[in-house]
This record gives sequence, C-alpha cells and structure tokens, in this order.
Amino acid sequence: MEISTNELLGLLSLGAMFLAFCTGFPISYVMVFSGLTFGFIGIGKIVFYLLTVQFYQVMTDSVMGAIPPFLLMGYILESAGLMDRLFKSFQMLLCRLPGSLYAAVIFTGTIFAAATGIVGSSVNLLCVMAEPAMRRSGYNIRMGAGSIAASGTLGILIPPSVMLVVMGPIVGVPVTDLFAAAVIPGLMLAGIYIAYSLVRCALNPELGPPLPPELRPESFGKALREVFIGVIPLLLLIFSTLGSILMGIATPTEAASCGAFGAFVLVFAYRKFSWEGMKDALFKTTKLSAMILIMIASCNFFGSVFSRLGSAAWLSRFLMSLDMPPMAMLALIMLTIFFLGWAMEWIPIVLIFLPLMLPTVEAMQFDKLWFCLVMAVTLQTSWLSPPVALSAYFIKGSLPHWDLMDIYKGMFQYIGCQVVGIILVIVFPAIVTWLPNFLKQ
Repeated sequence: MEISTNELLGLLSLGAMFLAFCTGFPISYVMVFSGLTFGFIGIGKIVFYLLTVQFYQVMTDSVMGAIPPFLLMGYILESAGLMDRLFKSFQMLLCRLPGSLYAAVIFTGTIFAAATGIVGSSVNLLCVMAEPAMRRSGYNIRMGAGSIAASGTLGILIPPSVMLVVMGPIVGVPVTDLFAAAVIPGLMLAGIYIAYSLVRCALNPELGPPLPPELRPESFGKALREVFIGVIPLLLLIFSTLGSILMGIATPTEAASCGAFGAFVLVFAYRKFSWEGMKDALFKTTKLSAMILIMIASCNFFGSVFSRLGSAAWLSRFLMSLDMPPMAMLALIMLTIFFLGWAMEWIPIVLIFLPLMLPTVEAMQFDKLWFCLVMAVTLQTSWLSPPVALSAYFIKGSLPHWDLMDIYKGMFQYIGCQVVGIILVIVFPAIVTWLPNFLKQ
C-alpha cells in the first residue's frame, strides 16, 4: 500500500515511542515528546494547540472526575483492614468443604475487586491473609498462588473498574453501559475459578483438605454472624454505589463520591479509623490519580497527532486490506493485546492501542461495547501470563519463600479458566449485552 510522508511520520513516531518505553523513561513524557517532535515536523505549530486542547479536555472531563473518589474508596477500605475480616468470614462459612480456602480467597478477591479495583493491593492483601491458613491446613502452594492471582486481578474488570472509566470516552460508549456489561463476565469468571478449585479438590482432597478443627468456628450460627458483620455492610456499600450508577440515579462521579464517603462511615462503624490510615489513603489516591490523568492526557495528545498525520486511517486501511474474516481479525487484535500485556500495564495499552484499532473495529461492524469487554478480559489474562505476569511478582514480593516456578505453574491452571471465559464472551455476546439492554428497558 502507498503511504504518504505524514503517514510514515506517524508510524515512525509510534515505533520511536515503543523503543523509548524500553529505556524505562516515564511513559507520559515519552508520549508527549514523541507527539511534539514528529507532530511539529508533520503539521507544524498546530501541534502545540493540540497539546493544550487535549490536556484541557481531560482535566475538565466530568467522567474522569470519578477516578479519584473510586480510588479513595478502595484505599480507605484497604487501610482499615476490612479485607481481613471479609476473608475470615468466608473461611468460617466454607470450612468443611475441600478447597474451602481457595473459594474463600476468590470470594474475598471478587468482593474487594468491586470495592477497590486496585490489583496490586488486592493481590498483596490476599497473600498476607491466606498464606498462614493455607500453610497450617496443608494446602497446595501452586493452586494457592493461582487462586490469589486470578481473583486479585478481577479488580481491572469488575465495576467500578477504573479501566472501564478510561475506556468509555475513548470508544464513545457510556461508562454506565460498560459497568453494566462487565458485571456478568466478572462474576462468571469468579464462578469458573471457584468451580475449578472445588472440583479439583473434590477429586484430589490433598490439594486442599477441609480445614482442621482448630480453624473452624464453634457453631454454624457463629459463622453466619461473622458473615453478616464482615460481609453484608461492605456488600451494601458496593451495591448502593454500583446500583445507583446502573439504575441511572447518579453519575459515576457522584456515585464514586458517595462511595468514598460510605467507606469512611463504614470504617468508623467498624472502629478501624486512624489518622495515619486516612493520611496514607489520601496520599496514595492523589499520587495514583495524578499519574493516571496525566497519562490519559498524554495518550490523548499522542493519539490526536497520530490521527492528524493520517497514520490511524492508513493503519486501518492496511488491516482491512488483509481481507481477514471478522473473527480472525478479532483473534489477531486480541493476541496483540495479550502480548502487549506482558510488558506494559493496561493504561498505555488502552490509551494507545485501543484508539488505533477503533477504525478497524468500526469497519468490521463489531459492537463496541462487546469489543471493549472482550479486550478487558484479555487484558486481565495478560496479568496471569508468565514470564512477565505482574501478579506473580506481587505474590513473590509478599511471600518470598514461595518459589517463582510454583507461582507460575499455579497461574497457568487459572489461565485455562480465563481462556474458557474469553471464549464464552466471544461465542455468547449476550453475556455482555444482556444487562445493559435490560436496564434500558
């Protein structure tokens, strides 16, 4: 295919940017520098206006305002130690089942994913909570590592997911629709993890025997009481926050603010409040919010330069010229995302790669809502895929006495569950689209 000078400049800027990523230089600065350099060569002084406009739009976007309070909600709950009580509640309730600790880990990770959306924190906390009980009960390290990694990474998918908040404006899909679309796939994946864990332990109880008597509650009534105290209030907070968004009662930003306030009240009710914990939550929220928003603005600027040079349209024409069936094209795109996820976090992948693929997605007439969820589930898989799986290093950092190869082997088991989930989402699009359509009726 023929290519113009400006289109070639855009492709060169993309290549230069990925090479610069390998140097370890901050991604945001790399994108701004690459956009300014190649944009000035191709379109002149207008590139500086594009920089100003893109940063201004991101910083004044009301949807992006949902990111800090969602993060604050998660960090407040994390700093108060409520996740530990949540885990012990499920542990007591499921104590007589083979594989009960794996199930308790996945239940806890799923609920906390809906409360925080912060993968690193969830994985680290699950390690600290679950490892002593698994060690005392003779549980298999590989399956333990796999269950922790799989459930901990659900935070990037289950709403209120920060990744979905970022995706919405890029593809032009309401964040409320993305949240609704992600509920069933997220719960389905958690269900697949739990089913796999319990079935394997039922077939081979040595992998996860029932808990010994000293770790069991005195009575079933005590277990139910602990579940009511440790689980129900947190579930009410999550459902009220997420439900107000899905029912159209509140915008994501309004619901996130109410959720952060609700987390604050919950911490007081549990008598877990401390000024040190609040200070730490506010500091982490400010730091991560600034990083995400600056990266979004930088990616938007680079994307606008790339499009202005005509390279995005050329790339779409090139992909369409391959004359591949839609499902083959989808497989190619998802494999690319999967491999990119080995070396990069979701933020640059979503902000750089998704806009580049959007013209192709539209030309293939894929439903954008469905495509976003397929991409989200694929990105989650990349967190579990050795050799660069970030979740493995979170686990190794928290539990240095666990062998890295055991962690990898455990994660491979749950990658199989993840692949089943991706196939189901692709083959049965209603898993994604049913709830958003139902809520609109």
